[in-house]
Amino acid sequence: MTIEFEFNLPTKIEFGRGKLKKLGNFINDINGKKVLIVTDKGLVKSGIIDKVKKILDDEKISYTVFDEVKPNPKDVDCERAYKLALQENVDSLIGIGGGSSMDTAKAVGTLLTHGGKLKNWYGFDKLRKTIPPLICIPTTAGTGSEITTFSVITDTETNYKMNIVDLKVAPQIALLDPELTISLPKEVTASTGMDALTHAIEAYTCNVSQPITDGLALHAIDLITEHLPIVVKDGENMESRERMLAASLMAGISFGNADVASVHCMAESLGGLYDTPHGVANSMMLPYVFEYNIPSNMEKHSIIARRLGADKFDLEKNAYEGVLLLKKLAEDLNIPRMSDLEYINPEDFEYLAEGALNNISHPSNPRKIMKKDYVDLFKKIYAE
Repeated sequence: MTIEFEFNLPTKIEFGRGKLKKLGNFINDINGKKVLIVTDKGLVKSGIIDKVKKILDDEKISYTVFDEVKPNPKDVDCERAYKLALQENVDSLIGIGGGSSMDTAKAVGTLLTHGGKLKNWYGFDKLRKTIPPLICIPTTAGTGSEITTFSVITDTETNYKMNIVDLKVAPQIALLDPELTISLPKEVTASTGMDALTHAIEAYTCNVSQPITDGLALHAIDLITEHLPIVVKDGENMESRERMLAASLMAGISFGNADVASVHCMAESLGGLYDTPHGVANSMMLPYVFEYNIPSNMEKHSIIARRLGADKFDLEKNAYEGVLLLKKLAEDLNIPRMSDLEYINPEDFEYLAEGALNNISHPSNPRKIMKKDYVDLFKKIYAE
């Protein structure tokens, strides 16, 4: 069996405690003269944005702030940020926060170089030019958006999440400072950690995986399995915070060069309609899609299960033990079940299944899956 693959990492990675203090140097490296800081009000309230502003003030770098990013960013909000960027004549961007802030910054960059509406740029390799220089600074250990070539945006006309997928949307620099994750609430630490685990598992099992992404994904799974329970219990544990941020980064590089699959297809459909936090949605779907996909590659699913703690000698038994371990992990982390969310309406499952079917990552699922299968999975997850 021959091996053939492509691997891209257009983003420079700066990782380490205290790296934020060097932000001014990195902006100078990209020749940033007027910067748009894209973030959310929670980070403003936390004081992190004040630290960023002081660093820029000390370096005499001009900036303006868009702090209206919301979870599951919507096209209309991205276009508002774009108008501010035009008005302020910005030449570079900082996306700081969770995946929503970083994806919004990528979307703003897309509009700055291409104009029009975001819907014109959804899909693979549609961009004609590289976006303005972008520095992404994650404050959660989960999304991996700081190094991916994806921007995931909710289309408000359809309530489906759409994707801009292009090397030209990649950040120029990813600045990862574990100290920025120290104040994360337990529930956010838990859900974003499960997001990173989902990235790693889907990158490893999807039908476009390859040797480099496999290695990164497996090490990310090891780190998350060991350190996620620790940081949820003890948020001040800097070693585990550091390992989780590294795991999130590795999982992001992995799925960025392979893909995700039907867990994300379902989770993004749910998030687009209901604004369910992305990590929570992924955590809900993960055990059930994992179980559905086991027949596609018993060995790979068994390898994951062993890393999660399964100890069966039979490949099949081991793989299915992994389903139980994923459910237990989510339960131990106090992540809600779908039935706990009062706004979920089973009458929407057909619509949600259609969204999952049309997701850009649907073809990457390792086992063939039809609309009826998605409906059945939504019903099964909701019933348990």
